[in-house]
Amino acid sequence: MQQYKQEWFGNIRGDILAGIVVCLALFPEVIGFMIVAGVPPIVGVYATFFITAIAAFFGSSKGMISAAAGSVALVLAHLVAEYGIQYLFAATILAGILQVALGSLKVGTLMRYIPKPVMTGFVNGLGIMMFTSQLDHFQGSLLLPLLGLLGIAIIFLFPRITKKIPAPIVAIFVITAIVLGFGLDVKTLGDMGSISTDLPRFGIPAVPMTVETLRIIFPTALSVAIVGLVESLLTAQLVDEITEEKSDKNQETLSQGLGNVVSGFFGGIAGCGMIGQTIINLNYGGLGRLATFLSGFFMLLSVVLLNGSVVQIPVVALAAVMVVVSIETINWDSIKRLRTNPKNESFAMILTVAIVIGTHNLAYGVVAGTLVSAVFAAFKMSHLHVATGTADDDHHYKVDGHLYFASAEKFLDFFAEEIEQEEEIVIDISAMTLWDSTAVEAIDKLITRNNKRGVKTTLTGANTQSSALFKRISIHTEK
Repeated sequence: MQQYKQEWFGNIRGDILAGIVVCLALFPEVIGFMIVAGVPPIVGVYATFFITAIAAFFGSSKGMISAAAGSVALVLAHLVAEYGIQYLFAATILAGILQVALGSLKVGTLMRYIPKPVMTGFVNGLGIMMFTSQLDHFQGSLLLPLLGLLGIAIIFLFPRITKKIPAPIVAIFVITAIVLGFGLDVKTLGDMGSISTDLPRFGIPAVPMTVETLRIIFPTALSVAIVGLVESLLTAQLVDEITEEKSDKNQETLSQGLGNVVSGFFGGIAGCGMIGQTIINLNYGGLGRLATFLSGFFMLLSVVLLNGSVVQIPVVALAAVMVVVSIETINWDSIKRLRTNPKNESFAMILTVAIVIGTHNLAYGVVAGTLVSAVFAAFKMSHLHVATGTADDDHHYKVDGHLYFASAEKFLDFFAEEIEQEEEIVIDISAMTLWDSTAVEAIDKLITRNNKRGVKTTLTGANTQSSALFKRISIHTEK
């Protein structure tokens, strides 16, 4: 209980300020994503409030920000266009239920199998995507890049004066004051879409409760569930690395699912972990659950009570914040180490970055990078080293490595060439591990082949795993 209390109230000032910065950074993202999905901006605001609130209370990763996300909006857009917004709410609820089910099955444990170079590529690809996505906000008149550069300069330089106030808040305030004071004609949040001031209300989606409805929404809900979980768990993994703490990925999965279920019943879209906003939160002092909660709470409070002020914030001011975040997101050291790191690791990282940027889908990049890394690992493990002979005789062999489907043929080829004139051989496998049935079959084949040629074959030194597998499968095991 004491720890939970510390997580909520151990960093009140930092969490409040970080919550404000994250809230402001979320506005253009959420509004833009809702436009992509074809729904009113308030749908994203509702979603952000409920998802962040659930994450704050039930999530495992304390600094993580979850909200209405672009990847999810893209998946749901076709459903809205074809069937209407009520089907979106139904799909959101079903996606949440599927995520809860996946969390119960402990799928979060799979995160440990994502290699470090792939995670680095994922982060770098995200940083580049964040940067390029903001460039449109600086196009038009010369005034926009000038305001953007002013905002970036303030964010970088203001901490030299004081760190008590987050520099992004100062930058947004200064640029907004300049725009309003001089009556400059620049795009504001209000220009992106009208934001309702109504509070969220509970409601069951107005869709037929039939098998046909389930047939319509299930494929989309499944895609949302998977895409959302991938991004959420990757975000949680990134938070672990930054904070040097370990979160429970299965609990995070359950939390994300519950957040989406609640969001759907209150007129919100599905959401997931937001890496850019999470980095903002951590960089500007948001270390507790309070920061996560306040980021969504401030957003809802702003549109309900401060709608007239919020809609006047220039988009270019918020874009300047995201540009700085994108620069800070990229792991610049990893770029310097491209030449010194193992080539397979560098390739996996570059491939991940390329696919993320090319597809604008973080999940695709991670899956591709992980598969390539697995292939490299399998190739490396397929190498076997065989030491021939001992101090006593030339009939002993010691095999070092892993014997499985990828190395079985090499194992057989070696002994086919080496024992032409042998009458007896002894193979020491103490430094070798049998991993699958193919490994056992290879040894069986070698023994059978040698028996036909009159060559006695003896295996020695098998470890516990190899011995158990051999006894269970081998045809030469005494029954």
